[in-house]
Amino acid sequence: MVRWRAGVVATLRRRWAGAVELDVELTDGTSMRALAYPELVGEPEPGDRVLLNAGALLMGLGTGGYAMVVAVPDRLPQDPPQALDSRDAGHLVKARYTPLQPILLGVDEEASPHREVLAAAEDLGGLPVVTADLHSALPAILAGIRADAPHARVAYLLTDGGALPAWFSRTLAGLRDELAGTISVGQAFGGDLEASTLHSGLLAARHVLDADIAVVAQGPGNLGTGTRWGFSGVAVGEAVNAIAALGGRPVGSLRISAADPRPRHQGVSHHSLTSYGRVALARAELVAPDGLDPVLAAEVDAALAPLADRHTLVRVDDTGLDAALRRSPVPLSTMGRGLDADHAYFLAAAAAGRYAARLTSTTPPPPAAS
Repeated sequence: MVRWRAGVVATLRRRWAGAVELDVELTDGTSMRALAYPELVGEPEPGDRVLLNAGALLMGLGTGGYAMVVAVPDRLPQDPPQALDSRDAGHLVKARYTPLQPILLGVDEEASPHREVLAAAEDLGGLPVVTADLHSALPAILAGIRADAPHARVAYLLTDGGALPAWFSRTLAGLRDELAGTISVGQAFGGDLEASTLHSGLLAARHVLDADIAVVAQGPGNLGTGTRWGFSGVAVGEAVNAIAALGGRPVGSLRISAADPRPRHQGVSHHSLTSYGRVALARAELVAPDGLDPVLAAEVDAALAPLADRHTLVRVDDTGLDAALRRSPVPLSTMGRGLDADHAYFLAAAAAGRYAARLTSTTPPPPAAS
């Protein structure tokens, strides 16, 4: 369960949208790196006493090397300005029945300025939606979109399989100017808009953010047990179903790698094969780049062949995508590997972005073959 630590803020370090990193001197004289979300716990200052949840850090699990600040008990933030019994600021509770549950304004609830639009919204009107099982695919997908559609409006839907607070992601903070907005769905929170379900989030992307393309992926820090079904990214298949149910166009980004040391993730990851091959009941367009190493390309073709009856397999010309990836405004990294160390992974994600871009009215068609 929770491994508690108490200490005093020694130093404030990096800061990005919604988060601040700090060093905490513990009561036993040791120090610990921690992360605070000021909108939840207030602004920590040097000398403040803080309470930490250090369990995941002490166990070496995926929290980015941080303990999490639970409270600044001697200087609590003020209550929100609205009356306690007012719902004008929203009554959507996320991270429900946990000690830090935030109460937020849902994009489609009664007090929202978007209520009328979303109450009437029924479908996505063919909106291309790229699905990916890892947060690290997001900047690569965006690079592929920008290669062909530099002015397309792109919405990101943060699902709740990984980090719940959007603020945890430095990648997302660095992409703010590249996105029409972030919608946090399910138990996730901290986006520009809050949605209770992926379905309402998708409708908000289309009808509130006026997106040309949407991207659905969990936050950083996914949960996995090393088994076929014990991985939070399996929800990608459920996203395909939601997109299709609303009249969108699902575009599957495949997790492809020649660098992952784990056999189950080499070629096409077993997670992609499970998500699209077993969970997704609706048809998606699964994208692979043309420029893979021939050996890897053959492995990908063999892995995808059994999915050909239930999905449309698409090959995309990857000319210019490497350059687009190298122009990314944020570092590219997956499982500690950068672009050159795991080129196929990022190239595949960028190819899915390029394909989605070519489905929009904002992108001219590719030149005809001579």
